[in-house]
Amino acid sequence: MSDSVYSIGTQGHPWTDEDKDLWLSEQVIKRCYQVEVLAKLESVSSSFDMLQYGSLSIDESRYPLYAMKSQNWQSKNKTVLVTGGVHGYETSGVQGAIRFLETSAKDFSQLFNIIVVPCVSPWGYETINRWNNQAIDPNRSFYPDSPAQESAALMSFINELDVNIAMHIDLHETTDTDNSEFRPALAARDAIEQKNWNIPDGFYLVGDSTKPEADFQCAINQAVAKVTHIAPEDNNGKLIGVDIEQFGVINYAGRELGLCMGLTDAPYVTTTEVYPDSPLVDDENCIKAQVAAITAAISFIE
Repeated sequence: MSDSVYSIGTQGHPWTDEDKDLWLSEQVIKRCYQVEVLAKLESVSSSFDMLQYGSLSIDESRYPLYAMKSQNWQSKNKTVLVTGGVHGYETSGVQGAIRFLETSAKDFSQLFNIIVVPCVSPWGYETINRWNNQAIDPNRSFYPDSPAQESAALMSFINELDVNIAMHIDLHETTDTDNSEFRPALAARDAIEQKNWNIPDGFYLVGDSTKPEADFQCAINQAVAKVTHIAPEDNNGKLIGVDIEQFGVINYAGRELGLCMGLTDAPYVTTTEVYPDSPLVDDENCIKAQVAAITAAISFIE
């Protein structure tokens, strides 16, 4: 359990609207969505349709929401969905989705219908935040009448496409700040006790407990292991406090928890977790790990 007292709020009481406003006032822009995301998407727009599916009300001109869709859409082809940046601070999820578009996505689009949503939470990306500007976690908000604009907009977009999605891979990271910042903030916001866990040193996957597809998860980890190391279980046989299903894999109830991986009825679903704070990796290695996971996931269902 974390004994730290967060700087905002009254210990033992959930945050008030004033507390949330104070938290928001302390957030600052640290990087540029236009330069690091939108410009890169525009550079591949000759090969993929660049579709705006919404914008964030905090600044509609600064934070348009985009999806990339393969141009040679064929009803006979399986459809795959790649999402990144649901948690905006998880950099390689965003940049890994973009790198996939820049490299192997065009080749896969000959056999698959491809949808890539590289940065679901652009305000979170710019401020390096897990939450959105209303102190809501988008990756716990994929349910009807969602309070998170980011989640609601993506759900609406996918529903309006009205296609059967065969595979969905959601790109994430687990970072040291999960314990140092975001879990203490969550404990303060909700006035609940939060146990800190050991941050796994390496890549791992979170499957959906309602459709774990163990062979699918294993195939992804085998591909990623050629790029970076897979996280070992802790002394209790767990990763982030959850029992492992197999080496480098745990399972969550995706839809029940409002996770992005529960967004569709796809039979093959997984969430990647890269550890960018490991001394064994750098930014480029993390991006390559995400791309390896995407390509292995698509290849598995071919």
